[in-house]
Amino acid sequence: MAKAFDDRAVAWVLFVAMAASLYLVFLYVPTEREMGIIQRIFYFHVPLAWISFLAFLIVCVAGIQYLRQRSRWWDALGTSAAEIGVLFSTLVLITGSIWAKPIWGTWWTWEPRLVTFLILWFIYVGYLLLRAAAGDDERRARLAAVVGIVGFLDVPLVFFSARLLRGLSPVVFTRQGAGLAPPMLWTLLVSLATFTLLFVLLLRQRLFLELAKDEVEALKELIP
Repeated sequence: MAKAFDDRAVAWVLFVAMAASLYLVFLYVPTEREMGIIQRIFYFHVPLAWISFLAFLIVCVAGIQYLRQRSRWWDALGTSAAEIGVLFSTLVLITGSIWAKPIWGTWWTWEPRLVTFLILWFIYVGYLLLRAAAGDDERRARLAAVVGIVGFLDVPLVFFSARLLRGLSPVVFTRQGAGLAPPMLWTLLVSLATFTLLFVLLLRQRLFLELAKDEVEALKELIP
């Protein structure tokens, strides 16, 4: 039987972390000289992208483990992480467009990092559509696992595209460091930690719901 995760303590820590992040973003960190106040979206945009990559990494690992073990738990973990990853990657595209409009003068431009990230988004939207449309559970799980593994190959392309192809997107972390003033760096790190904690909480709860759904379906089969 699926056991509910008691995440009340984590939720309280997340609440404090969220409050701290909002304080740092809107009251503590200085306004960027060239981009102005719109640059503050950076402290949400980058963590959202980080969580997207983390979620899709989990989908990839879960897919590999499912193909090895044929365990429903790994399949449930993969679909749970994929749903959250698609949600956060959608927010990446939205916040990126809001940021781009006043800076680049357009909501969208076909530069390398944006294009590769959009491809990544399409891949995992396709993953979710496959899970909704495929046949029996085992076949669906196998196909989804393969898509989740192959799709993750696009993540390194997103990461290195701005470095190798020299697009418009700024490179924050380089071999020389973060390239940010200390207050900006600390604000970014706190925001990254906060969104990571949010992801962990969401993933645990979504996994519980996925496993509970299996139990409901099993109980339905027992009803004459």
